[in-house]
Amino acid sequence: MNPVVHFEIPAEDKNRMADFYTKAFDWKIQMLGPDMSGEDGRPKNPGAINGGFYKKSADMPAQYPSVVIAVDDIKAAMKKVTEAGGQVLGEPMEIPGYGLYVSFFDTEGNRVSMMQPK
Repeated sequence: MNPVVHFEIPAEDKNRMADFYTKAFDWKIQMLGPDMSGEDGRPKNPGAINGGFYKKSADMPAQYPSVVIAVDDIKAAMKKVTEAGGQVLGEPMEIPGYGLYVSFFDTEGNRVSMMQPK
C-alpha cells in the first residue's frame, strides 16, 4: 500500500486554522521552514507525515481536504473539537476491523475526519 506522506487543507485564515488544530489535536504548527523535513523531503520523525494549509482560491475547483486524524479517545477528541470552535457531524460509527470514525467541520468549514483505531 502507498502510505500517506502529505496533506493539504485550504484556509481563509491560516492563523485561525493553526490555532484550531493546536487546541483540538495538540498539533505543533510551523509556518514553512527548514525544520519541517529532512534532506530527502520526508518527515524527520519516523511514522509522521508532512502537510500544510493553503490559501483558498475562487478559481481552483474541489478545494477539499482528505485527512483522517488518529485519536486515542474519540469522545474526548469530539469535545476538544467543539471547544476549539469546530462542529462534530453526528456520532461515531464503528468501521468493522478498524475502529470508531466521525467527521467534523473545522473553523474554516473544511470537512475532516478522526478515528479511534481498534
